[in-house]
Amino acid sequence: MAKLIKTLLVANRGEIAKRIFKTCKKEGVKTIAIYSSADANSNYVQEADISVFLKGENPIQCHLDSSQIIKIAKKFGADAIHPGYGFLSENASFAQKCNDENIIFIGPDPDSIELMGDKDNARRLVKELGIPLLPGYENSKEKDTKLLGEAKKIGFPVLLKASAGGGGKGMRTVFKEREFLNSLNEVRMEAKNVFGDDRIIIEKYVESGRHIEVQILGDTSGNIFHLFERECTIQRRYQKIIEETPSKILDDKLRKQMVECAIQIGKKLGYKSLGTVEFIYDNKTKNFFFLEVNTRIQVEHPVTEEITGIDLVDLQLKIAQGEKINLNQDDIVSKGYAIEARLYAENPASNFLPTSGKIHKLKFPNVKGIRIDSDLKNGDLVNIYFDPMLAKIIAYDTNRVKAINKLNYALSQTVILGPNTNIELLQNILSSSSFVRGEYDTNFIFENKKITELKKNQSTIENISIAASLYRWSRRNKKKKILKHLPSGWRNNFYSLQTENFYFNSNHINCSYKIVNGDFIFSFNKSNYNVSIIRARGSVIHAEINGVFKKFQVREIDKSIYVHSIDFGNNKLEVADRYPGGEKEKDESAYISPMPSLVVDVFVKKGDVIKKNQPLIVLSSMKMENTLYSNEDGEIEFINVVKGENIQGGRILLKVKK
Repeated sequence: MAKLIKTLLVANRGEIAKRIFKTCKKEGVKTIAIYSSADANSNYVQEADISVFLKGENPIQCHLDSSQIIKIAKKFGADAIHPGYGFLSENASFAQKCNDENIIFIGPDPDSIELMGDKDNARRLVKELGIPLLPGYENSKEKDTKLLGEAKKIGFPVLLKASAGGGGKGMRTVFKEREFLNSLNEVRMEAKNVFGDDRIIIEKYVESGRHIEVQILGDTSGNIFHLFERECTIQRRYQKIIEETPSKILDDKLRKQMVECAIQIGKKLGYKSLGTVEFIYDNKTKNFFFLEVNTRIQVEHPVTEEITGIDLVDLQLKIAQGEKINLNQDDIVSKGYAIEARLYAENPASNFLPTSGKIHKLKFPNVKGIRIDSDLKNGDLVNIYFDPMLAKIIAYDTNRVKAINKLNYALSQTVILGPNTNIELLQNILSSSSFVRGEYDTNFIFENKKITELKKNQSTIENISIAASLYRWSRRNKKKKILKHLPSGWRNNFYSLQTENFYFNSNHINCSYKIVNGDFIFSFNKSNYNVSIIRARGSVIHAEINGVFKKFQVREIDKSIYVHSIDFGNNKLEVADRYPGGEKEKDESAYISPMPSLVVDVFVKKGDVIKKNQPLIVLSSMKMENTLYSNEDGEIEFINVVKGENIQGGRILLKVKK
């Protein structure tokens, strides 16, 4: 045994820090959390044995400050540092600094991280091994015209990828030759901003592909094991949102070929620790090709844990401290089926734009076979600094159909009142017949855009309005001090109706009701409902609507009313002003920030003459960059932001005059 880990610092945050602490507590290892100002009230900070504040103004940069993190580790006697995923997890320099300070880095050696972290070098190594590789070009320091020529040789469409990239960042698909140079510049800029390295590689784009990865494990005796595959084909913005295992597309022969390629790479590297070898499977040719190696624990590791019954973090710790792993490949068995959905704070109907704000009500389901990995709690603020993933919901069952059904049910039971999330999109995917059949590729969401529209029918909108009205009525009824024997809203004129006015997705809803013998009759434009309140306690309303029992979770914050039901999920209404003033005319010339963001770059200045679709400003929020393009020809009237500025949502960025 090289060194027993008694105290471990997790150089990360949120759900992965909490997940690592869980294994540490089981093994009797003292834990140290680090946190920035954005995480002072987070669960993981409270769960650690020791929690240390990171100095610095920018929360992201705090978690990338390797020198500060190592100083904290030494000060508090950490034997080891676990980097989790993201941040410094694939930073070879950080791993080497840990080694130099006699601190165990929970992960592979720095040489493996460096080699696999550079996609140029990774492609060259795999090519030497004779493993299938997509046609591509690595030498991106050539002139643009040379790179265009190489792209034409490969054949469009091509995929541009940041050499130092990962996590879906720094990638663009180019379908036509005329789009190549603009896309090349965009990828270079994003790669430079995100990874500090503007090198890119060009690869042939597989138009109908499946994203399949193999979990490998290397021990200190030179053994390389595989823990089967995960399929991560359902993606948006090149980032995974649903992961499952085993893969529906692999038969025993293809699985054997793929895991053998992964093991071959692990042996070539002399790999020690967990790693993931990623492949793309071409639906048309039935061939698979190497993509990359991730030298860290993956976001989607829970599905592997569920089917194997193996604690992957525990294995990482044992290997790092030099323990012998008492495993043979035959001991690692896949049983049942597991599927994971990533819950994000984002608006799928607005090109997956991240959302932020306070979580006013949170309740995850307690269902056998459902695992929740999250650091979220009531009252938490979803901020702009970090990735917008809120939770991972994992379902396990004996087969794929049962697991999908269980996950869908768990999503319907998940109450999250506050920012928009992708729950309804996830449910739409899981309910899709082609997904259930296993017939899909990486373009699934793009080719099925209707599943992102998340439209509600009129009956559903009316039920949401009824729930909001009942909640408001019950609150008023409890607060009243005079005529307590009369229900709130009582009229001496039987025909006079109580009214509530809301907006749902900017559409006005007039909700009228009267009370007859203690029950309600709700009226809308073309429909009526007989309603009874069964029980109203706190934020929970139990009601009977046209003879059907309903349960609603409701919160009213300022002029927003948040409503959840198992029937229609999480929704928000806006309360219309009782005496509305004149509506302000919309300023079509103003470009407004849709949410709190960092201004990454400004491409124009006052007085510039611009053309339609010209890039103006790059905004970054929750690790996602969005370029703002001009809507029409014109001249820049004024600019209201500067590069590097943090701005609030609703801020006017610039104005354009025709």
